[in-house]
Amino acid sequence: MKNLFSIKNKIIIITGGGRGIGKFLATGMGKEGAIVYCIDKEFEKKDTKIKTVFQEKCDITNAKKFQNICKKIFLRHKKIDVLINNAGITIPELKNKIYPKKKWEETININLTACLDSSQAVLEFMSKKKSGSIINITSINAELGFPNNPAYVASKGGLKMLGKALARDWGKYGIRINNLGPGYIKTDMVMKSYKNKKAKRVRESQTMMKRWGTIKDLLGPCIFLASDASNYITGQDIYVDGGWTANGLPY
Repeated sequence: MKNLFSIKNKIIIITGGGRGIGKFLATGMGKEGAIVYCIDKEFEKKDTKIKTVFQEKCDITNAKKFQNICKKIFLRHKKIDVLINNAGITIPELKNKIYPKKKWEETININLTACLDSSQAVLEFMSKKKSGSIINITSINAELGFPNNPAYVASKGGLKMLGKALARDWGKYGIRINNLGPGYIKTDMVMKSYKNKKAKRVRESQTMMKRWGTIKDLLGPCIFLASDASNYITGQDIYVDGGWTANGLPY
């Protein structure tokens, strides 16, 4: 049974792997024996303890450079098993009624368009092996209307449906595509809300488990979708949100 969930020697690419969720997933999957390539514009100090985790500097909106990195990885290992589309930004607008077009374009470009480009970059290499798993890190924002940030909500909703569309098109190549949607996870991106006592309580009350998530909560589902245990699962949404999206009225 343990081998069913094994990711040992799988070649995994994680965008936004320089910090936060991406860095933690890379470290966790590296510890499980995967060979992980973190893609990011910049990196914190490298964790030299994990010899199978590598860093590649690249702005993911540079599709040509990302494609060249994938080609280099494929030539080195003769395969690419998993792509995790994790890189993303959020730019809320609290002051104005009108959301600035510049913020909209930047968010959509990174959170959605770059995910299409990175997915298409690995298509050639995964299809050669008739096998591959693409995991999109979406959000509960893909399902629900959150305030003051239409670009983020739209980008995550779009990424959700992009995953389903590509799953439909690429299933014949043996490629699975699924969406992993975090709820409120304690990371730098949401630290302002976490430190605000009222905001923290409101978000906790929306969950069934009455707590914020941690990045550790994402590792297991991610390993599942990367492993052979999920070989017949594609086009699906898995929400790691403490029950937020299934909740009715709070107590």
